[in-house]
Amino acid sequence: MLSYSSYVLTAVAALLVTCHALCKCPGIPGLPGVPGLPGRDGLKGQPHLPGLMGPSGNLMSPGRYGLPWSQGLPGSLDTVLYNALANLQERLSKLEGVLALHGKIKEVGDKILASNGKEVDFASALRSCEEAGGTLATPTNEEENKAILAIVKQYNRYAYLGIKESEASGQFKSINGMPLNYTKWHQHEPNGKGAENCVEMYTDGSWNDKKCNLYRLTICEF
Repeated sequence: MLSYSSYVLTAVAALLVTCHALCKCPGIPGLPGVPGLPGRDGLKGQPHLPGLMGPSGNLMSPGRYGLPWSQGLPGSLDTVLYNALANLQERLSKLEGVLALHGKIKEVGDKILASNGKEVDFASALRSCEEAGGTLATPTNEEENKAILAIVKQYNRYAYLGIKESEASGQFKSINGMPLNYTKWHQHEPNGKGAENCVEMYTDGSWNDKKCNLYRLTICEF
């Protein structure tokens, strides 16, 4: 017959097996089995069983038994929460660029518009926007054009837009290479015929093709 201690260990082992199956986690090594009783046909000790592992780590702390902490969001998080955090991170990134400009700020749709109040040539304006994590403001609809115009009026200065003439004379595209689906050309514009490759916004919100080496207000979008 098994000793009392053997019965206890057998019961504990059975309990651990059940918990281990429910947990479906790797365990820490169990205790070694109890040696068999002396005698010709002494019984062998019960084989050791894997123990239970603590809960896995999360965003705030590692697991109970020192499991390595993995960066990023665990897949078990709710999808809505994951998307909200991702959008917040993107928005904070935009705001960092905006704050770096120390200027006027305007929000329109998914865009944030900002100006540092400086008047520079096109290349310098584009560079300052990109260094802040954005690009030159490029209106894609009437609402965005009005938002840019609001900043133009605040400074009462013409501003460069993120639009340039393509290799084909008289055809203008966004600086990212995309065709323009919205335009607000002033009457009889553009008329530079290849000599005026950049685009400025007047204080009435209309556009004019202009040379790129003139000083115009910098307005960025994020």
